[in-house]
Amino acid sequence: MIKEKRFEMILARLKDGAQATYPNLAAELGVSEDTVRRDIEILHQNGLLSKVRGGAIARNKNPLTFQDRQGFLSEQKDVIALKVQSLLKPRATIFMDGGTTVCAVAEHFNIDSSFRVITNNLALIPILHRFKNIDTIVLGGTYNRETATNVGAGTFEQVASYVADIYLMGTCAISAQMGVTAAVKDDGEIKRAMLRAAKKTIVLANSEKVGSSEHYKVCDLEKIHVLVTELASNDPRLDEFRRGKLSII
Repeated sequence: MIKEKRFEMILARLKDGAQATYPNLAAELGVSEDTVRRDIEILHQNGLLSKVRGGAIARNKNPLTFQDRQGFLSEQKDVIALKVQSLLKPRATIFMDGGTTVCAVAEHFNIDSSFRVITNNLALIPILHRFKNIDTIVLGGTYNRETATNVGAGTFEQVASYVADIYLMGTCAISAQMGVTAAVKDDGEIKRAMLRAAKKTIVLANSEKVGSSEHYKVCDLEKIHVLVTELASNDPRLDEFRRGKLSII
């Protein structure tokens, strides 16, 4: 199929506000995911769509807003959320930062869950409100509408006042070479603070984030303990992460 025809079909797919992932587009167009990535990059650079992690959405949406990301790749987030549940122990103190995958984890908590959650993610508050045995500590700071989180120096300092048993880190990108990276500096700084104040760090990353990197360094792989994705544990995309003491679920 010629490139121009692929462009036309990709844009038609997004015309009614639908979201398109790389695997789905590759199957529909009969080409490789790498070809789809290149096509989307060209269309993004020309202002015809908005590139997001995992695919593309219509240009009239802001790909950075929390609201737009909520429904994107929702099945993958649900698989990750279910995998995480067995890692959480009663009465644990848990850091939970920003991101829609972190919210998906909270949505799948058992109704009798008994935790202390410390978070800067304001979107978590109405979810956690439903659980009578979960104590919620909300970190203050400057509210960022796009990520629905509190960030800034005040948030950073408050994190250091606590010690968490577990840190559930919502991840922008993770690779074997660059470790965990973030797209927004303020978000990355909060992640680094929570990482330092937690006994165990569990990284949540869907397959579209695995093998990718952003511009702000959070940490090397050696600093995290568990990587949770929606992929099968024997998926070859995870081979480069099979080193040291990192557990892959």
